[in-house]
Amino acid sequence: MAATMTGETPGSPQTRTGPVRALVDRFGHLVRELSKFATVGGVAFLIDFALFNYLTVAQSLEQVTAKTISTVIAATVAFVGNRFWTWRHRQRSNPAREYALFFFFNGVGLGIAVACLAISRYGLGSLWPEVFRTPLADNIASFIVGTGLGTLFRFWSYRRFVFPEAGTPAVPEVTYDRDHGA
Repeated sequence: MAATMTGETPGSPQTRTGPVRALVDRFGHLVRELSKFATVGGVAFLIDFALFNYLTVAQSLEQVTAKTISTVIAATVAFVGNRFWTWRHRQRSNPAREYALFFFFNGVGLGIAVACLAISRYGLGSLWPEVFRTPLADNIASFIVGTGLGTLFRFWSYRRFVFPEAGTPAVPEVTYDRDHGA
């Protein structure tokens, strides 16, 4: 009877959105951040991909060197996008600190991508060169495997260390009480 008085019927969208609404309220900000991060990352990825292939094919640059150059340029674009769009709502700290941490963590992400490429090209490529020493294999190792693993690491580290939320509680200091044997 109460359902007809309010205009709701059992199973109506309004009654089904309770748990969905709770999830959106709880994780909506994370989904928005992840969406913006993915957009910025997509632009940086396209720059990285195009520049890597240009440097290796048109300029005949060695693959690992080309990957390093393309990643550094794409990372600069990503820093600007993430600082001023993805995490613009977060309190800004020292810009030099943010920039240094961003590039440090990007260096780790670069290491992940370059390691995947090097393992494919030089490790597996020494066993099966006609498969693993090809432009297709280089792109799969670098951009699918390497970038995928690097992206997971980057999102976590940027969110946690580079652009942290204001008021993130500090880790409490542990003290030992000698009188109680602890």
